[in-house]
Amino acid sequence: MNGAQALVRMLEQHGVTHVFGIPGAKVDSLFIALLDSPIKLVLCRHEQNAAFMAQAMGRLTGRVGVCAVTSGPGVTNLLTGMATATSEGDPVLAIGGEVPLEDRFKHTHQVLDGVDVMRPVTKYAQSALMIHDLPEVFGNAVRAAEGGRPGAAFLGLPRDVGLADFPTEPSPAWGQPVCLGAAAPAAIERAAALINAASRPMVLLGLQSSRAGLATSLQAFLQAAGIPYGSTFQGAGEWAAPDQFVGRLGLFVNQPANQLLDAADCVITVGFDAIEFDPSLWNTGNPRPVVAIDVLPVEQDQAFLPAVELIGDLAATLEALSPQLHVSVEEAYRRSGDALHAELMATAAEGAAMDGMPVHPLRVIHELRQVVTPDTTLALDVGSHYIWMNRYFPAAHARQVLVSNGQQTLGVALPWAMACNLCRPGMPVISSSGDGGFLFTATELETARRLGCRFVHLIWNSHSYDMVSFQEQAHYGRTAGVQLGDYGVPAFAEAFGCKGYRITAADQLGPVLREALTQPVPVLIDIPIDYSQNLKLMQNVHQDFIH
Repeated sequence: MNGAQALVRMLEQHGVTHVFGIPGAKVDSLFIALLDSPIKLVLCRHEQNAAFMAQAMGRLTGRVGVCAVTSGPGVTNLLTGMATATSEGDPVLAIGGEVPLEDRFKHTHQVLDGVDVMRPVTKYAQSALMIHDLPEVFGNAVRAAEGGRPGAAFLGLPRDVGLADFPTEPSPAWGQPVCLGAAAPAAIERAAALINAASRPMVLLGLQSSRAGLATSLQAFLQAAGIPYGSTFQGAGEWAAPDQFVGRLGLFVNQPANQLLDAADCVITVGFDAIEFDPSLWNTGNPRPVVAIDVLPVEQDQAFLPAVELIGDLAATLEALSPQLHVSVEEAYRRSGDALHAELMATAAEGAAMDGMPVHPLRVIHELRQVVTPDTTLALDVGSHYIWMNRYFPAAHARQVLVSNGQQTLGVALPWAMACNLCRPGMPVISSSGDGGFLFTATELETARRLGCRFVHLIWNSHSYDMVSFQEQAHYGRTAGVQLGDYGVPAFAEAFGCKGYRITAADQLGPVLREALTQPVPVLIDIPIDYSQNLKLMQNVHQDFIH
């Protein structure tokens, strides 16, 4: 076999089911090798979208999602997707073609040092400069992508290395994960003593708390501890322990759960990354102890300097910590948490009676709650809609709702919806975006139709980049660079062989959603949206924290 065939064999041994990409002369040996593999090649319309699809596959499975592109612009077009994956803890392996080794230092067609380009946005970036190097680079790239806090890795494949003879059958040991144990017993004892001494403790769940394999251990920990908890936008949500949940935190420091976090005398973070919710906004000048439970030591910060760090496998650490907790939560504090959760639910419930046009965000959320089942996956783009959804839409299980909260990357929802179809075949998928973010990646509708994907995509249409608009208005008193034109969503959908609807009355939305979910093709629903109350989302916000 040649190098490309050996690389495909290693992907097969690692359980990879799909490779997303766009071909080119420097990487075509890999595409040809995939013809003889059970791995399905998904031919995309843009390399960035291939990276987004690989990212969603990695997030949902916990194993590397894989994308493959040619050299030069093929590699540079991956950058946004790779940065998003690394920021948000999703394992991705990108394979980038490179010019032959003899041309590596010439100013020739599509020459580019992909490793230097990729190094700032990945956990690992290296090229296989000899056929001997190929399995070593593959193994280390996969381990880097999947290990610790997951992220993206890059493997450069020079054209001649892909075509070179590979002498032996690759070992299945390349890239195999390393199992971690629980945190150190002495650290667990110290953490338990701090938590047990608190009367107003609160748990803050971060992005790694929503990994599917952690669900049982996390639920047992929360229920055994009996501590109120909040969650970042990507953290485990209400499903983990509904009676203790006080809401999501992040972006703006004015949500109900922030009140409980401010009053807490001990904070326990689980799988939390500071990129999700800047500690300077919620922990500055507060002398209370922080207990950090994670797979890696935290990046120390003046506002995030844990008293104890429990570093190890999250499930094993939570299971070891739970029996040592005997927490007596102050009754007034507990009642405050219950009241905050009730406040969230009461606000969400108001949507049922909102029948004006354009449609109020809470009405959209109300209608979604009528059709979303535990089998449904939701993929959210970034924009005003994702703030409303993260505040008021509950998740039923781990990674049911996918969001981009590290880089806040526009355009992810549609490619993620396609990956959800492939990863969870036969299960319903609903994605959403603003009218601006939708066109970032809308050309992949052709790919979706070709693959036989089925999903419903909601376009919250304000004819603007509204998330930017209302923050500019709050900060400067006027807006700039946010107004967009109109486009015909139903006609756009039909041009790709899909189905499109436009909502003209609020009471149409429910029936249209139910009909859309039965369609055999991707569906777009254009919803004129009323964002007139968006400034309320920023009440009491720190004005230096504007996104």
